[in-house]
Amino acid sequence: MSSDAAWVTATIVEILLIAFPLMLGVAMIIYADRKIWAAMALRKGPNVVGPLGLLQSFADGLKVFLQETIIPSAANKGLFLIAPIITFTVALMAWAVIPFNSGAILADINVGLLYVLAISSLGVYGVVIAGWSSNSKYPFFSAMRASAQMISYEVSIGFILICVVLWAGTFNLKGIVEAQRDHVWLINGFVANPLLFPMWVMFLISGMAETARAPFDLTEAESELVAGYQTEYSSMAFALYWLGEYANVLLMCALNAVLFWGGYLPPLDIPVLYLVPGFVWLLLKILFFFFIFSWVKATVPRYRYDQLMRLGWKIFLPVSLLFVFVISGWLMLTRYGAPL
Repeated sequence: MSSDAAWVTATIVEILLIAFPLMLGVAMIIYADRKIWAAMALRKGPNVVGPLGLLQSFADGLKVFLQETIIPSAANKGLFLIAPIITFTVALMAWAVIPFNSGAILADINVGLLYVLAISSLGVYGVVIAGWSSNSKYPFFSAMRASAQMISYEVSIGFILICVVLWAGTFNLKGIVEAQRDHVWLINGFVANPLLFPMWVMFLISGMAETARAPFDLTEAESELVAGYQTEYSSMAFALYWLGEYANVLLMCALNAVLFWGGYLPPLDIPVLYLVPGFVWLLLKILFFFFIFSWVKATVPRYRYDQLMRLGWKIFLPVSLLFVFVISGWLMLTRYGAPL
């Protein structure tokens, strides 16, 4: 095998090593989500298909796979079919730069954080195209809501990420994780930094809004929009939206861990904790944040649309912009020795 063919083969294998566990993780996360909701509502949740109901997600996947794909007669068929593919593909592409360990990363690029921001911004296209191509007013209203919501919270997320980049001094995600090593006393993570802790809280809430999770699921308000932008979808087209949504949620959980909680580093900079593989620490942190996402969805009522926009534009945007000035000023005074 030539060097080019070996490189292509190795890259494909690395992609599959990320994609297959991610797809299995999405299936199990859907099961975990339903069990958490059930426990908080004093119900049992999935408990029939397989031991403890563990095969319920696979049974649901088989069911939608065997269903007929119905395309509305007045829909734009090409765009109607490509929209869920865009959403699902974009949700997988962002994982290429996530560092699972110090040497386990598919693309260790210097602008990894910009890549994640750009790729996650493309997700809105799948939603808008779905709403428009369905030729139905309720999916279209939902698509307009989704585009406004995602764009609004991406602005504040951008300023939050600027704060992280200023402190870490790099856009490389592995470099950002390494900058969190022994950051405050023995704590690995920017979350222990008094100036960056508010940024993490805002990032966590903005991540829920970016992925349209409760209490920001205005795109799926059943009382107003039937089911949102995917109302006209069925079979595997609907399943791709479902899988893409949960892949995006897992991505936001991973970004919380990587940007603020030390990523693959243990919580404390103690040698014995480094005996545990880094990807295990990252997985535990992702599961912790997913529990928070699911907990909020099970307990917090849905916002009104005006409340959603006010939180993004009147609170998160000015506060995140203020912290950019505060953090950059603090770094100029302490790290770079600027005169008073």
